[in-house]
Order: sequence, then C-alpha cells, then structure tokens
Amino acid sequence: MTPRDIVLEQIRHCEAGEVPYTLPFEESVGKQLDQWFGSPDWRRRLKKYIAGVTAVDTNKQDPIDATHVRDPYGGVWRTDLRPWHLEKTPLPEPTLDSYEFPAPEEFFQPDQKRRAFQACEENRDLFRIAHLGWGLFERSWNLRGFENVLMDAVLVPDFFEEVLDRLTGLYLNFIQYTGDLPVDAIMFGDDWGDQRGVIIGPDRWRRFLKPRWAKLYAAAHAAGKIVIHHSCGSVAEIMPDIIEIGMDVLESVQPEAAGMNPYELKKKWGDKITFWGGLGSQSTIPLGAPDEIRSEVRKLRREMSHGGGYILAPAKPLQPETPTENAAALVEVFTEESERG
Repeated sequence: MTPRDIVLEQIRHCEAGEVPYTLPFEESVGKQLDQWFGSPDWRRRLKKYIAGVTAVDTNKQDPIDATHVRDPYGGVWRTDLRPWHLEKTPLPEPTLDSYEFPAPEEFFQPDQKRRAFQACEENRDLFRIAHLGWGLFERSWNLRGFENVLMDAVLVPDFFEEVLDRLTGLYLNFIQYTGDLPVDAIMFGDDWGDQRGVIIGPDRWRRFLKPRWAKLYAAAHAAGKIVIHHSCGSVAEIMPDIIEIGMDVLESVQPEAAGMNPYELKKKWGDKITFWGGLGSQSTIPLGAPDEIRSEVRKLRREMSHGGGYILAPAKPLQPETPTENAAALVEVFTEESERG
C-alpha cells in the first residue's frame, strides 16, 4: 500500500495495519534535534504520508513596514511578536456601508496553482490536501476585532449574518477555484473553540456557522473532495452537528480542552468521523517525561486506530519550549512502526 492508500483506509474506517502520522515542528525545534542526533539525517526517518498544496492565498498579506502587514480585507497586523495580532480592524463599526469586500480573484494565485498541480503530480503516492486557511468565524473577527464580533453575535445578529454570508460567498469561490486540483481533500481552518467550549456557544454556532459551513462542505464534496477541518479548543458540544453537515476529518483534537479526551471521542463518534491529532501539546509534550510520551503515543496509536479513523499527530506543531529530549522521544516513537515495517 502507498502512504496515500494507508491514509484513505483510515478515513474509510478500515484498519490498514499501519497508522499514518504527521509530526510538524517549529524550525527552532528542528535545529535542536539536529544537534541532539548529531546531524539533520533524523529528518529522513519521518515517513511522509500527506502532501499539502495551496492555490488560494487566503492568508495573503502585503508589507507595510518592518513589523506590520495589511491583509486583503484591510486589517493591519503586527508580526514581530508571538503570536501575530490584529492592530487595526477594517470594520470599527457594525456596518458594511462604504466597505467593499475583496474580490475572489485577489486571492487567486495562478503561479501558485501551477506549482500545486506540479506538486500533486510529484506526490501521487501521498494523500494530497489543498489548504484554504482561516475560515468564516476567524475572518469575521479579523474584520471586526475579537471582542466586537462576540458582541455582534448578540446585539446585531443580522449584521453578523450579513458578514458571514459575504464570507461564505468568497469561500465558495475559493472551493471552485481549488476543485480541479487532483487532491484527495480540502482542508479548512476555523477555530471555534477555546479551552472551555465553543466560543460563541453551541446555540449561536448552530444558528450562525452551521448552515454556512454545511454549504462549504457540500461544495467540497460535490468537487469529489474529502472535508478536513482544523479547530483548536473544545468542539465536544457540537460533535453531532459537525458530523451531520459532512465533516470527514477533525484535525487538532486538543485533549486539554473540555470534553476533548480523544479516547472518549473515539468511543462516541469514532465510527462516524476520523480524528487527526490528540497528543497533548499543552501537557504531554512539554511536561511529560520521555517514557511517558512514548507510552501515550503507543496508546493513541493502538486505541484510536481501532476500526480505522485515526491519523496520529500532536495537537499543535512542536513549539520552541519543547524539551529536546521530549522532541527526540517523539521522533523515535513516531517512526518505530514504519521502521519496523
């Protein structure tokens, strides 16, 4: 079986005999591991199952100065701090009067799309994903500011819905532009949750976001693509809803968030959706001992892949604060199965 076949079997809820994985890391961690292992050769141990491509630059930015960029919506971001943060919102008031949304073509990158076609051809044995970046909720607060958009959902819901409708129209164009790429899946990103639960609450999520994401998922499925969605935080309260509207794969599965214990999610929903992630980036990876990390990875691999429906990964890429011995343990335990094979 090719790596692509192995991933597809998991998403089809079949046990492929090998559990696919991804182990992303910040480059500072990579340099630490180069020193730990004595050379960069350890990187070749990581088996590649998935290739990502991009044809629509939804996170496009134009530089303003050494520390600021402007996005196509008009938002100004400061980039010299971690994380980036929004300094000027395009819509300081809850009105679209005199505001013009960017045209879909502003995000289309013909050269990038040609490179995406080429990358798909070069990686035919891998599971290929087209990324569409930040989604509807994140873009709504990019337009209004985080606190403002939370108030909009309560005080001016008609305005909030108008913003979301305009964004949905943009994203339908993005899907259409991406749909002819020979990829297996389209990956969306929209952080709906924080540590406690759904940020705007499950009822407002169902009113404002569910029907619009249902349209986007349907468009992706109509193009013959698997739907993968990234969300940080807790989405436990809306698991039945995201399955209902057609999410095929939930990525991140942040175990520290409320209700997001991966083993419990697997028991409740594992026959209906694939989970990608589940290894604690706030707990196990930075705070566990290497032996604890190895034990947890093996447990995830064993229990989460039962009956298929799992891709092993940390909830987040390895961060700069990751102890080097822990990062090394992850490399060793992530690769042990494929190296045995």
